[in-house]
Amino acid sequence: MTEDTLFAKIVRKEIPADILYQDELVTAFRDISPKAPTHVLIVPNKIIPTVDDVSAEDEAALGRLFTVAAQIARDEGIAEDGYRLLVNCRDHGGQEVYHLHMHLIGGRPLGIMAPERRG
Repeated sequence: MTEDTLFAKIVRKEIPADILYQDELVTAFRDISPKAPTHVLIVPNKIIPTVDDVSAEDEAALGRLFTVAAQIARDEGIAEDGYRLLVNCRDHGGQEVYHLHMHLIGGRPLGIMAPERRG
């Protein structure tokens, strides 16, 4: 049995959140500590701890993360200028909640992801 998560409680509506989208596969809600004007988390309703725990049976939900992200970006008015989709994995990747989630971030220029390392 997978450990319960904060995000699972949001999916089940046990914890309040500003939910923008929910269906049988995924839930999308605003991040409570946004890093940009638009910062939405999109999670599979099934608890998948990390990217390393993804299996073939998760492909439909993970594909839905992307289609929902694109729709929310259009709805939020950031699709034309662009946005970033980010999935962190484990400690070195910056993952804080061990329930796979995609960050949709936009609404301002975000700059390059990782500057080229020199010297």
